[in-house]
Amino acid sequence: MHGDTINEEEKNISLKIVVSKSKKIVCYAEAQEDFVNLLCSFLTLPLGVILKKMRNVSWKGCLDQLYKSVQDLDEQYLKSNYHKELLVNPKLAPGYQYKKTLLGIEEMSFYYVDKKLTTDTSCIPHNSSAESVKLDVVDPKSHEDKDKSAQGFLRGPAIFTVTDNLVVRPISPILEMSVLQELKVPFTDIEDHIVHVGNREALQLLVASFLGESALTDVFIRQPKNVYKVYN
Repeated sequence: MHGDTINEEEKNISLKIVVSKSKKIVCYAEAQEDFVNLLCSFLTLPLGVILKKMRNVSWKGCLDQLYKSVQDLDEQYLKSNYHKELLVNPKLAPGYQYKKTLLGIEEMSFYYVDKKLTTDTSCIPHNSSAESVKLDVVDPKSHEDKDKSAQGFLRGPAIFTVTDNLVVRPISPILEMSVLQELKVPFTDIEDHIVHVGNREALQLLVASFLGESALTDVFIRQPKNVYKVYN
């Protein structure tokens, strides 16, 4: 369904969605742990990152006005440009990124300078390189797991049922039947589609999850204008 948006060199996630033909909605999806890892990663994002990615989306609240205020504030009113960057372009905490994140958000680095920890590279002496004082932070997701190939937050292989409003459960025919009953969608009205989630779709899912309660439908079926205003 999104074949024209996929870069073959990009790491994509395949996802099976069950669609109501008459209502044009996604009833639920059957996903492996890679897609659920992506959804879980939304919970690790700093608020400033989310606002940056959604900067062109029209909000009814005032938080985006706060973001724009800091963004437009002259540096003379802030301690430094570095402090401004902490607010308008924050980074992930060390260890919270994983190989197939798709969101393209940089991870923070810590440096040990003058017996202190800092993330500010301007504090590094000119006679030292960043790599020489950079700390190798223990991955909080590893729990002393020696398997370096392990990625994300969930054990695999596993399959999950994900509803349109992003309720995630281990795959269950009973849950899927109850979802169809709640939506009043008969079995004769559903069909399966395979969609692919790359960088753009991942960002659209992030935006859609904040704008409404039908994230999967908004991204893969309705494609509202707000979702396509994601700043990338």
